[in-house]
Amino acid sequence: MTNFQVKEIAAQLESENSRDRMLALAALREVPAIEAVPLIKKVLDDDNLQVRSMAVFALGVKPTEECYPILVQLLETEPDYGIRADAAGALGYLEDARAFEALVRAFYEDINWLVRFSAAVALGNLKDQRAHEVLISALESEEVVVQQAAIAALGEIKDLEAVDAILRFAQSEDWLVRQRLAEALGHLPSQKSFSALKYLQKDSHSQVAAAATISVQRLNGSFEQE
Repeated sequence: MTNFQVKEIAAQLESENSRDRMLALAALREVPAIEAVPLIKKVLDDDNLQVRSMAVFALGVKPTEECYPILVQLLETEPDYGIRADAAGALGYLEDARAFEALVRAFYEDINWLVRFSAAVALGNLKDQRAHEVLISALESEEVVVQQAAIAALGEIKDLEAVDAILRFAQSEDWLVRQRLAEALGHLPSQKSFSALKYLQKDSHSQVAAAATISVQRLNGSFEQE
C-alpha cells in the first residue's frame, strides 16, 4: 500500500461519520503493523463503541511492542465490559506468553461472563500448559459458553490431564458443548479419547458426529507419525 493510500486512511479515521472510521479500520488490514498501530491508537477512545471494538481487535492482529501493554491496560481498567472482552480476545491473538497472568486475573476477578469467556478462549490461544487449573475451574461455570470455551482451550493446550474432567460433557444436552468436546479430544491422544470419540460419532447431531470423525482421523494420523 502506498504512502498516499495510508494518508487517505488516516484522513478517513478523522471523519465525523462512524461508518467511515470503521471502513478505515478495515482497510488497515493491508497496512504493515508498524504503520497501522499509530492510526489504530487514534480511535481507541472513539465515541462509537463499534469503532472502539474494531480498534481493539485490530491491535491483536497488528502486533507491535506497543500493543501488549495497551491491551493489558484495557483489560484491567476499561469500564465497558465489551471492550474488556475485546482486549482479552486480542491478547489471545497476540499469542504473547506475558499475557497469561492478566488473562487468569480477568477470568477469576471480572464480574462479566463475556470477559471470562474471552479470557478462557485467549488462554487456549496462548497454548500455555499453566492454564490447566483455571480452565478446569471454568468447566464449573454456570454459563454454558464459558464451559464450551474451557473445553476448546483444554484441547488447544493439549492438556492430557484434563481428559477425565471433560469426558462428562459427552452427555451434555447442548450439542455445541458436545461438538467442542469432540474437537478437543482430537488434540488429546489417549484410549479414553478414542472411546469417547467413537461414542460421539454416533451422536444425534450431525455436526457433533462429523467433528468426532475428524478427530478420530487426526488421532489416527498422530499415532501413525510416532
